[in-house]
Amino acid sequence: MDESIIKKEPLGNGFFINVSKHHTFGTDAVLLADFAHAKKADRLIDLGTGCGIIPFLMLRDGNLKTAVGVDISTEAIRLAAKTAEENGAYRFTALNADLNDLKGRVEFGCHTLITCNPPYKAPGAGLKNPDGVCAAARHEVACTLSDIISVSARLLQTSGRLCMCQRPERLAEIITVMRANKLEPKRLRLVCKKAGEEPWLVLTEARKCGNTGLRIEPTLYVYENGEYSPEMIRIYGPYKEAYL
Repeated sequence: MDESIIKKEPLGNGFFINVSKHHTFGTDAVLLADFAHAKKADRLIDLGTGCGIIPFLMLRDGNLKTAVGVDISTEAIRLAAKTAEENGAYRFTALNADLNDLKGRVEFGCHTLITCNPPYKAPGAGLKNPDGVCAAARHEVACTLSDIISVSARLLQTSGRLCMCQRPERLAEIITVMRANKLEPKRLRLVCKKAGEEPWLVLTEARKCGNTGLRIEPTLYVYENGEYSPEMIRIYGPYKEAYL
């Protein structure tokens, strides 16, 4: 990997993350990391980890007992491993693997938290990016929504949680596939750019073998009166403060 293409992005609290042209992060990943409510004792697997933004935000805040970032991209895993080494984040393991081929590489049935910011576009939906790395990040060419939810169910212990984000138009599919894999949806939150607009993101949490009962949380608005909303300021807090 060409070191000249790597940029160090400060995350706050003394943490930084290495990003590249192909593997950076957006608002959706930051929102998912906050929505997951990670705890100090959680054993996390982040599927399609990219540069590792979700686990590194959690580690920055002092959470997670262990963390494994899984990605099919060698470049992504090298970036994440570099970040872990340079931050002294020794609870993080970077694993270069296809999420459909994890047998013998990670333990199944023992993790408390799975996160995933998956490709949003289903096969055949929309124009595919000619850049293969970008295409895999945005379209279900390397894995499907069903693959992600199925492997998550097998990785989680009973009562373990799967937290993921997706486009709202795929919500019915998400719930159907979760329940087919004995993952019961427990929390749901819509995200809008501002009041009066349709949501552009949905955050969901499901529990393995959980009881029925879905809580709809208040809509999260990114902007209010042309500025970040108070909640976005809270979520972005340490990250934005790193630039001051």
